Amino acid sequence: MGDSIKVLPIAGALGAVIEGIDLSTDLSEGTVATIRRIWLEHLVVFFQDQNISPAQFLAFTRRFGQVTEYPLVKGLEDYPEIIPVVKLEHERVNFGGIWHSDTAYLEVPPMASMLIAREVPPVGGDTLFANMYLAYETLSDGMKHLLDGLVALNTSVKAEATRTREDRMKDSARLDGTKEYVGVHPVVRIHPETGRRALYVNVAHTVSFDGMTPAESAPILDYLFRHQIRSEFTCRFRWRVGSIAFWDNRCAQHNPINDYHGHRRVMHRVTLAGDRPVGTHCSVSRDRRRMTTQET
Repeated sequence: MGDSIKVLPIAGALGAVIEGIDLSTDLSEGTVATIRRIWLEHLVVFFQDQNISPAQFLAFTRRFGQVTEYPLVKGLEDYPEIIPVVKLEHERVNFGGIWHSDTAYLEVPPMASMLIAREVPPVGGDTLFANMYLAYETLSDGMKHLLDGLVALNTSVKAEATRTREDRMKDSARLDGTKEYVGVHPVVRIHPETGRRALYVNVAHTVSFDGMTPAESAPILDYLFRHQIRSEFTCRFRWRVGSIAFWDNRCAQHNPINDYHGHRRVMHRVTLAGDRPVGTHCSVSRDRRRMTTQET
């Protein structure tokens, strides 16, 4: 790592600010590899005061993988891969304002997401992140044994998440935004790069375990939803214009705090294509994998 690059952890569980890199420049392969190594270690990394255009933002994102479009909301007119994440002054609900891993309802969920702040409120609008490695590792041996063999159904129309998209769906929904997407994934996911196990359920999208009813699944899921966001698993990031967050959806969740009513917050998000989640001692049936674009 070059002497000019500094890594400043922001919490014990996850999260670090990377200093000493100007993302408007053409980064070397060595610098990109260093960023990826830091990112894999800390799960989410942050950059401050990056005055970059949408084209430069996309170019930086593409250094880490293939950019993919969000399935429900249209992107910017000139940059469809960039999704505006907006809360306007008169709105009361913020987009994605619930703990989640991005689009876990897709058959192949995204590897990562990047968010850059374009407009921020004078105070508030922070984002929380949680470490799903720790969420799994701190479970009892008995609970780990139970979960290692389970898969879960994740849907794009779970009420808790749908409410956080209503404002944006009114004015910027994609033509296919009325579809329901269903992804069936291992509850315990093996990270393809680190080999570590992470808890891969979330309150925004997970509705039940495969082979169980929602009522049968609810007691365990409710426990997991509370457990995985324990304060000692989390970090909190305060945005300013030009801040960038880059998080790993395979092992981290996030939750934007909705505490800035009457103020505008405008962010731009890009997602990176991932791989089909792989777990331990479990398989997802071919019929279940076809349940990805059912009409509502």
